[in-house]
Amino acid sequence: MGIIQASIPLFFLLIAAELLVAQLGRRPFYRLNDSISDLSAGTISQVAGVFTKVLLLGVFAWLFEHARVQRLLPVPAWPDGPWRTASGALDLRAAAGWCAAFVAVDFAYYWFHRASHEVNLFWAGHVVHHSSEEYNLAVALRQSAVGGLLSWIFYAPLALLGMAWEQFAVCYALNLVYQFWIHTRAIDRLPAWCEAVLNTPSHHRVHHGVNPEYQDRNYAGVFIVWDRWFGTYTPERQEPVYGLTTPLRSWNPLWVQIHQYVAIARNVWFARSWRDRGGYLFGSPGWRPAREGGPVVLPEVSRDTFTPFDPQVPRTLTWYALAHFALVIPPALWYLAEAESLPVGQLLAGAFYLALSLTNVGGVLEARRWAFASEQARLVALTAAFAFMAVRVPAHWGTVGAVVCLASLAMLWRWRAAFTGESDERMDGDHAGAGRT
Repeated sequence: MGIIQASIPLFFLLIAAELLVAQLGRRPFYRLNDSISDLSAGTISQVAGVFTKVLLLGVFAWLFEHARVQRLLPVPAWPDGPWRTASGALDLRAAAGWCAAFVAVDFAYYWFHRASHEVNLFWAGHVVHHSSEEYNLAVALRQSAVGGLLSWIFYAPLALLGMAWEQFAVCYALNLVYQFWIHTRAIDRLPAWCEAVLNTPSHHRVHHGVNPEYQDRNYAGVFIVWDRWFGTYTPERQEPVYGLTTPLRSWNPLWVQIHQYVAIARNVWFARSWRDRGGYLFGSPGWRPAREGGPVVLPEVSRDTFTPFDPQVPRTLTWYALAHFALVIPPALWYLAEAESLPVGQLLAGAFYLALSLTNVGGVLEARRWAFASEQARLVALTAAFAFMAVRVPAHWGTVGAVVCLASLAMLWRWRAAFTGESDERMDGDHAGAGRT
């Protein structure tokens, strides 16, 4: 099991602790619909990672094997052995190699993260993480399914310098795990030396702010010194408004993943010149042709006047969505744990089922008409599968599953009149780059 997957229980434990702090302090850190959307997007990201993570590590391993500098020049190998020798003594050379690798991975992450905000094609993947209008530990798990496909470009120099892919994989995972805890409003400021050297909750709140003075700032992963050195650091002067400058206004985790790519594709299709097409792809998220007014001017925002996306649906449907989200999590965890041993057909079928289930949950939270039809179809298919299981397998799980599905169908039908929401999974052509943060 990988470091990130092994950390999942810790993530949920810390989320529970933050929820307790919020409850005791009567501080509105969480909204149920937003948090379900966070965790749904994160689950889809992990499922997609089953298919995509091989690209980053594969390219890295290939470059290390065939193009590292040690193959061409008499350069010492990058130390990557155990920290301790056979006698138990500290191996200073190996320890220094691992520390240097961790710092180097964080340096590469800074530039990848910076490009993910300043280049529209990269932003289309990273926008997923910024689309929540809350700021809490659940938001840390709201990740892109495909945004890292091009990240190898920024980490490739490390392979060329001779860092082994196993060492890179460990440092990369630790870098991401570190960034989990800084997504909180429960911690104000840390001691001055921490704020000067490390990325902290205060620094990262700025990064998630849509306030004009906070745009494109504080890209650090672990060490805030990169922002201080390269001119992208801004301290937290007031609590930010979180989210996107053009709000997404959807709990659909699939639309969360692809909406910016759709906007870019539309703008590229209708662009008048190849220069404009290049601007939509590789310009900043706010880029516009001069004839359309030039770059987008970011509006001023205030927490006093900001209205978060929070569609009102019957409480029964909210509890229904929560229950079925909870029912998706165990098979998702099993899928991730067993992915390496499953055949491709089962991997694809499992990914489809999990994505469909979580998308339906998001649609129910908005009471969308398409969600009513899609969820009925899912439940009918599951009922048939559980009924087959009840006949063929000498256990009660099939019967229990069929009963749960039939009860869910009855509940949906009881509340069918509530599904009045029109589909809003669309984006006008002038929204490409909207949601810049």
